Parts: sequence; C-alpha cells; structure tokens
Amino acid sequence: MKDKTLSVSAIKEGTVIDHIPADSLFDVLSILRLDELESQITFGTNLKSEKYGKKAIIKLEGKFFMDDEINRIALVAPEAKLNIIRDYKVDEKKVVGLPDEIIGIAKCMNPKCVTNNETVTTKFKVIDKKVVTLKCHYCEKLTDKKHLKII
Repeated sequence: MKDKTLSVSAIKEGTVIDHIPADSLFDVLSILRLDELESQITFGTNLKSEKYGKKAIIKLEGKFFMDDEINRIALVAPEAKLNIIRDYKVDEKKVVGLPDEIIGIAKCMNPKCVTNNETVTTKFKVIDKKVVTLKCHYCEKLTDKKHLKII
C-alpha cells in the first residue's frame, strides 16, 4: 500500500515557531502581522503533541524576528519555541518570554477606558507573567489571559 502522508517541505533559511497552543494559532499570526509578509508561510494546527495534546506550528521562509517582536506572542503562546533555520538545519533555539510592557497589541477590557473611546495606543504593564495579567496604563483595569483580546 502506498503511503499517503503529506509532508511539508523543509525551509532553507528562516524561522519555525513550534509548540503554539492549537487554539492560539491565529492570534500568533495576528500579533506578528504575518498577513503582511510576502515570503512563504506554512502553518498547521491541531497537530499531535505528546506534551500539549494538540499544537500548532508556523514555518516562515526567509523571515527572522527581533527578540522584542517574538516575545509578544508570549501573551497567547507562552510555551512557544523558535527554531532558527540556516542551510536546512536548526542553527539556534529560542524560548519566548513575556516583556514587562505590552504596547498596541491587546485591547483594554474596560469599555470606559480612553483607549476604547479615542485614538490612543493601548499600553499595559505586565503584572503577572505566569498567568498573564496586564494592568492598563490609562485606567489601571486588570486584564487576564481569559479576557485578553488581541487588536
């Protein structure tokens, strides 16, 4: 019997983002603004994972990120791992980490906050990195991961 497994081709140079929670794939795509990229992007979701049950993965040909760019995904995928690929081999591995401040990525959950009523960029201080708790710079309302809305 012929093997009918479909495999995704390896990338020569670029970044692989692995261990993304399956339900967070589209948030990661949005946070990193990957819809604006012109390079090849391959992604999959609901893939088997021994550790998480289901996971998602993103492969980006020719794209490398600055640490501050990639750390933003820790809001929705704190366990994500990055593999930097050079000449088809993993050259470097990185782990994401939540920064101390989040600017222009998340929405304040307070409907009366100035950021929800005027053209003001959102800004949060990260209060708790383990359970992802953000404090709005303007109204001081706390937003947890459960109520987090990505802009």
